[in-house]
Amino acid sequence: MNKKSTMKMLLLAGLLCGAPSTMSAQTDTGSTSTTIYDFANFNDQKLLDLFASALEKGRKFPTTQELKDAGLYSNSSSDRNKKSNQPINLRDIPKPKEIKEYLDQYVIGQDDAKRYLSVSVYNHYKRLIKLEDTAKKDDVSIDKSNIIMVGTTGTGKTLLARTIANLLDVPFTIVDATVFTEAGYVGEDVESILSRLLQEADYDKERAERGIVFIDEIDKIARKADNPSITRDVSGEGVQQGLLKLLEGSVVNVPPKGGRKHPDQDYIHIDTRNILFICGGAFDGIEKKIAQRLNTHTVGYNSVGNIKKIDPKNLMQYIEPMDLKSFGLIPEIIGRLPVLTYLNPLDKEALRRILSEPKNSLVKQYIELFRLDGVTLEFEDEALDYVVNKALEYKLGARGLRSIMESIMMNVMYETPSTRKKKLIITREYAEQEFEKERGKLA
Repeated sequence: MNKKSTMKMLLLAGLLCGAPSTMSAQTDTGSTSTTIYDFANFNDQKLLDLFASALEKGRKFPTTQELKDAGLYSNSSSDRNKKSNQPINLRDIPKPKEIKEYLDQYVIGQDDAKRYLSVSVYNHYKRLIKLEDTAKKDDVSIDKSNIIMVGTTGTGKTLLARTIANLLDVPFTIVDATVFTEAGYVGEDVESILSRLLQEADYDKERAERGIVFIDEIDKIARKADNPSITRDVSGEGVQQGLLKLLEGSVVNVPPKGGRKHPDQDYIHIDTRNILFICGGAFDGIEKKIAQRLNTHTVGYNSVGNIKKIDPKNLMQYIEPMDLKSFGLIPEIIGRLPVLTYLNPLDKEALRRILSEPKNSLVKQYIELFRLDGVTLEFEDEALDYVVNKALEYKLGARGLRSIMESIMMNVMYETPSTRKKKLIITREYAEQEFEKERGKLA
């Protein structure tokens, strides 16, 4: 081994012995993979020999098998599974108030939805503790309370789900209901929901059976029409009927790799009784159903008194299960989603706070993007107010904020990295100029 190779080996081994816990290792097939290793108690000379051997063979890193033989390989998924199969301690579970406080850092407003979600998740953990507590078997069994969240687009339904997933110590997956069809038709079977949960649980069946599933866009599988037709409602009522057994709790045959079922396939049997389902949907147009039920358009002495108590700008807060039925959800599926909550439409104040206050707010994201180029970015308050006003015009909720900000920031993001500027201030005049320029292209 020449002097150059020796120096390279000594430098690499010296870095590894210092403290890092992650390393990119070359696999036996030639590809690279990142795995967690523990070098704390590993002999320095063994490390040197291991890397010297790899360098002599013309490789930068040892193979995975060589690391396994040396006792350095850490199977992180196995460690996770061991941890997950340990009994749950109630003291280690975040309380509903703590869950809500965590959500408050990322999601502005929507206090009612946060409270319902926090309590449901906390109770889910307690159900798991109850099931594990074999010493105190009694007649009291705690049923799960699946949730359905209703709110217009951009109010934060999916964001709530993604945020709470980061906090939980149980498998959590988000699926989109729009891809599902009735069995036998083009699309996905509803059982593929559990396939994705299995993937999140590293194919640990017991771990998957205590997970949480968020079904997004649940309103897109509403019954297409009340009138009977010769054509089948394969992506509407047919999917709802397929979901019934999953939501209620039963043993479901799940294809291990997802996709469609076929007779020759080996299935994994998943018990869904302890899986918590959270559903969310925009239910566009359901306000009309609520208004009809509340008789807001009826003229009469009694109705006049009722109208005074009703806020016409936020009819979503008066939603009831019968409104979901009128929209197109079958009664059987509504009965399996006993907890019904709503998300308020975002007003000017809420959009302004969303723009700058959360940990991952748009303003903070752009500031960080420019900081990586060594540029200090600032936004004037008037510029942010302009963005909010435009978002209200488009009625796209929080999602509208990003599209407007991208239009305003596109040119400056293109030009700044090639300049020597160290500071940028986005004014209202600049924001208005850039946005109108982008709109002019569409005109």
